[in-house]
Amino acid sequence: MENRYGEEDLGNTQYFKVEAEQESGVKKVLSVVYEALSKKGYDPVNQIVGYIMSGDPTYITNHMGARSLIMKVERDELVEEILESYIQSNGWAK
Repeated sequence: MENRYGEEDLGNTQYFKVEAEQESGVKKVLSVVYEALSKKGYDPVNQIVGYIMSGDPTYITNHMGARSLIMKVERDELVEEILESYIQSNGWAK
């Protein structure tokens, strides 16, 4: 709608809805990051630990969008997922 000056009326609030991006699980994120680091010749374990300990995203390669992907997950969620997987793989889970 235009106002009397021929300009668009900015008095009304417009609604814009972006469809929510399907959330990738932490397992999927770790899988992609691991693969990307491996493909680039890095030791994935060392690099992921470096990222978790420091919070510095430069430990993770940009290859395959791994850096931006891992930054969408809280570091404590990464530790939780890794620990849960370790516990299950050792048969310690109830």
